[in-house]
Amino acid sequence: MKTVGVLTSGGDAPGMNACLRAVVRTAIGAGMKVYGIRRGYYGLVYDDIFEMTQDSVSGIIQMGGTILYTARCTEFQTETGMKKAVATIKKYGIEGIIAIGGDGTFRGAKDLTKLGVPTVGIPGTIDNDLAYTDFTLGFDTAVNTCVKLINNLRDTMTSHERISIVEVMGRHCGDIALYAGVAGGAEVIIVPEMPYDSHRICEQMNSSKEKGRKSNIIVVAEGVGNSETLAKLIEQKVGIETRATIIGHIQRGGAPSMFDRILAARFGVYAVDLLKSNVAGRVVGLVDNKIADFDIIEALSVKRKFNTELYKVAGILSR
Repeated sequence: MKTVGVLTSGGDAPGMNACLRAVVRTAIGAGMKVYGIRRGYYGLVYDDIFEMTQDSVSGIIQMGGTILYTARCTEFQTETGMKKAVATIKKYGIEGIIAIGGDGTFRGAKDLTKLGVPTVGIPGTIDNDLAYTDFTLGFDTAVNTCVKLINNLRDTMTSHERISIVEVMGRHCGDIALYAGVAGGAEVIIVPEMPYDSHRICEQMNSSKEKGRKSNIIVVAEGVGNSETLAKLIEQKVGIETRATIIGHIQRGGAPSMFDRILAARFGVYAVDLLKSNVAGRVVGLVDNKIADFDIIEALSVKRKFNTELYKVAGILSR
């Protein structure tokens, strides 16, 4: 394989640029030509492609976001759109595609594979919701961003003796809330995977007040939501001023952590090696700190298991 294309799709994640750097440098070092595909599958449908060089990825390892940009493309999901995409691929002589993104990106990669385009997926999403891999690219940075903001909120909540409800991202996956909650010392963590009782939370806040604690942090995953409603209920039942803060898209930005930069490098090199060996229809992942590859269809069908052990740890430490 002498010519490959690379794209980033779906929600951006810290480490995507570091991964692009790894893909481009590895491929060029192996004698391949590399094309950057702008705005994900949109760039394939509408022919927004350019040749990448070593200079294209110089000085981007520390940057959040993605220099290739990202967008959702509904037309790619149609037969007409897919035909346009394949025509674009043939026009540039692209023999294989590396797609960096989440489950939606992988579904697109699966479709390309079925159409005869060798494709390898790299998991790039802050949600950590791809079950076949221990961690996705960007998750560690997003959690660290949340922890930093929780620390800041703790300072001001203590000063005013308030309760703070912090809503974090993750869609229907509670991993950001769980890991950020444990690392940030949250008194309560609410995730979609586990049931919760708002009245019991009020009782816990009352108990905390009786123990003399000057602040309480409740971390809520966006898949649960209702942060403002919960804040009003707690303030009414407990008598302590309660504020809800929705962190939002700030979690997606920022310089990637050391962990994500290393993961990006390992993922990128491995993905290029797969295509160089004419292996496709695969996705790469991290299992027990080792990089491995999996059939893309099988990977998408793996059922995610919530980390109940860490959730129990959180409950013990919040007493």
